[in-house]
Amino acid sequence: MRRFCFLLLSLFLVGSAQAQDHGLWQMYEHHLKGAKYVDLTFAFSPTSPVWPGFDNAEFQATQAGNPIPGYVEKGETYTYDEHGFVATSYELPTDQYGTQLDPPAHWNERGATISDLPPTYAVRPLVVVDVHEKVAEQPGYHAKVEDVKAWEEEHGDIPEGAVVFFRSDWHEKWTTDPDRYNKKPFPGVALETAKYLHEKKDILFHGHEPLDTDTTAGLITEDWLLNNHYAQAEGVTNLDRVPEQGALVAIGFAKPKGGTGGYARYIAICPPDWEHGVTMKEAPGAPLPEHDHPLRRNEHGLDR
Repeated sequence: MRRFCFLLLSLFLVGSAQAQDHGLWQMYEHHLKGAKYVDLTFAFSPTSPVWPGFDNAEFQATQAGNPIPGYVEKGETYTYDEHGFVATSYELPTDQYGTQLDPPAHWNERGATISDLPPTYAVRPLVVVDVHEKVAEQPGYHAKVEDVKAWEEEHGDIPEGAVVFFRSDWHEKWTTDPDRYNKKPFPGVALETAKYLHEKKDILFHGHEPLDTDTTAGLITEDWLLNNHYAQAEGVTNLDRVPEQGALVAIGFAKPKGGTGGYARYIAICPPDWEHGVTMKEAPGAPLPEHDHPLRRNEHGLDR
C-alpha cells in the first residue's frame, strides 16, 4: 500500500517521459482508474445529529420566487408533471452540519474562511490512526501522542502535508443512536496530539468522527487548532473501511464567500487490491443508475 501511494505521489511530482507527454492522464489511466474508492462522508438530512446549540436543517419543495407567464405562478411548487423538473429548498441553520471542514474563522475572527482555503487541499496522503478499541473500553478516550507514535513505529513517517484521521467507530451511532452522538463522553483528540501532528509532522489537518474535537472545558484542542490557523475535519465516517496507510484522500467542500464552516466530501482512494470500496469500472458514474421507486417527499423533505 505504501508503494501504491508513493507511485501516485511521484507521478504527481515527477512523472515518466510518457506521462510528461500526456500530463497526468497516464497516472489516471494506470493508477486511479483501477483504485478502490471509499466515501468517508455522511449524507446529511433534517434528522442528522447536530451540536445541541444549533437547530436541525429543513428540506422542502422549492416554490417559484417569481412568476413566468404561461409557465408558473409565484409561490407555486415545481413538479415533474407541471414543470418538467423539481428542486429542493434547504434551510440550513448552521454551516456546522454533517461531515464538515472547519476553517480557522469558525473560532478566529482573523482566521481564514472556507473560501480562503487553497486549491492544494484537493488531494493528500491519508493516514488513519486506529483508536477504536480504546474507545470501546472508554467512550471518552482522547487520542494521545503515543497512538500516533505507535502508528509511525508500524508504518513509518507520516508524510508531510498529510491528512490524519482518527478512527473511533463513533460513526456507527450516526443512524443507530443519533441522540447519543453529541452527548458526553465521546472520543476526542488530546491537545498535545494536535500540537505534535502540526508542529512536528507538518500535516495539513486532522479529522475525527464526532462533531467536536474534544470534551474539555473550553474545547482546548479545537481552540488551539483554529486560533493557530489550522483547519480540521469533523463528522467523518467509514474509517473502518480504509487502510491505515497507503491511501490518498480527495477533499471537496462548498465554497460560500466568507463561510465559517464547510459542508465537505471526503473520498479515500485506496490501492486496487484493497478489500473495500468500488472501482470506476464498477461505478463509472455515467450513466447513473435508475432507482426502483420515484422521488417523493416525506415529513423530512425527500425520500424514495
